[in-house]
Formats: sequence, structure tokens, C-alpha cells
Amino acid sequence: MKHGKKYNEVAKIVDRATYYEPGEAIGLVKKTATAKFDETIELHIRTGCDGRHADQQIRGAVVLPNGTGKTVRVLVIAKGDKLAEAEAAGADFFGGEELVPRIQNEGWLDFDVVVATPDMMGVVGRLGKILGPKGLMPNPKAGTVTMDITKAIADIKAGKIEYRLDKSNIIHVPLGKASFSEEALQQNFDALLDAISKAKPSTLKGQYLKSITLSSTMGPGVRVSTAKYA
Repeated sequence: MKHGKKYNEVAKIVDRATYYEPGEAIGLVKKTATAKFDETIELHIRTGCDGRHADQQIRGAVVLPNGTGKTVRVLVIAKGDKLAEAEAAGADFFGGEELVPRIQNEGWLDFDVVVATPDMMGVVGRLGKILGPKGLMPNPKAGTVTMDITKAIADIKAGKIEYRLDKSNIIHVPLGKASFSEEALQQNFDALLDAISKAKPSTLKGQYLKSITLSSTMGPGVRVSTAKYA
């Protein structure tokens, strides 16, 4: 892959052969985020899990202490009193069965997270082929299938993110923005790694976290030492 002159210049400050301590890696990633927009700092964790086995699937959620820096649009699928609760709690969109044709037929996807009450999962299931591939399907493990709509919305708006294995057994999650202080990014990093470390499947044999890489949207990857998390 060919990179531009600007990328190649900032890439020189990162030693590809070095595994940096988290704080040092965060500092380097901030230095390499030189785009004209506020780049997202991303965390990529290659695991030793085999997601084809149900007992090695990793999926959960964690509230980042300093949020992600992104405004998250929340859709709540519910009925009755729960719709009023969703509106009062600050949901960006809310509704019931009438949302199905809007999403299915009109391709409406102007939301980032979907929260649903358990009694609406039969309705939500009809949207599985659309929401599933986009990572938008509500899930009890992520706290997005719940009767406590108020708490779910508050957590999401405060910076709750979901983590899960992709098909290559890698976890990709946003850590914050390049404009965040190093301290804020470090706190988010620690919260994420703590949650993911605790999610280690008991059946896993061998190394759990094989590699950790930090990068900004347009910048080079910076390797992070996994010694502390082995």
C-alpha cells in the first residue's frame, strides 16, 4: 500500500520493531495524528481466541471514563410507557413496529446504537440481516437489550462502547480523539484493557492477547507491549 509524503514523514518517529509501554505509545500516536480533522485513536487487539467456538466468543461493553469524543445517536425500539421513558432519557429516535419498514425498505440507518426492550426482540429479529452485519443488533451482553432504558441511554451517551471479536479474532475499538490529553487516553486505555482482560474465556489455552496496536485514523500503527497483560 502506497502512503503519502505526510504519512511517511510522521511514520519515521515510530520504530516498527519496538513494543512500547502504553503511555509512550499513546504519546507517539498523538504526535502522528497530523490530519486537518480530529482523528480517532483506535485500539486493535489480536487475540488467541477462536471465535468459531461459542465458548471463545468475546463480547461485552465498557464505559470509557472520558468518552469517545463522538456524539452517539441512540435508537430505542420499545412500546407503551417505555417510549416515553426513552424520550425523557434523551434517545435520539424511538418507536416500535413501524420502524421495521422504514429500516428495511427505506434503508434508514441514521443511528449508531440500537437499544431494545426484551419484549420487542421478536420485532427486532426481523431486522437481523440489516442490523447484524453493521454491528447494530441489540445484545443482552452489551446491555442494549434491557428494560432499564434510562440507564442504557445514560451509559451510551457517557461513552459506553461495545467490543467483540471480528472474523479474524481481532477486537477493534475507538479509544478517543487525538485532541484528548494523554492522561484521558491512558484512562480510557486502562478501562478497556481491564474489561477485555476480565473477558478472557476460561477454556482458552495459550496466549490470550497476542498483540496490541494503537493508531490514529490516518497515522501508522504503534505496537504496545503485551507483557503486562500476558
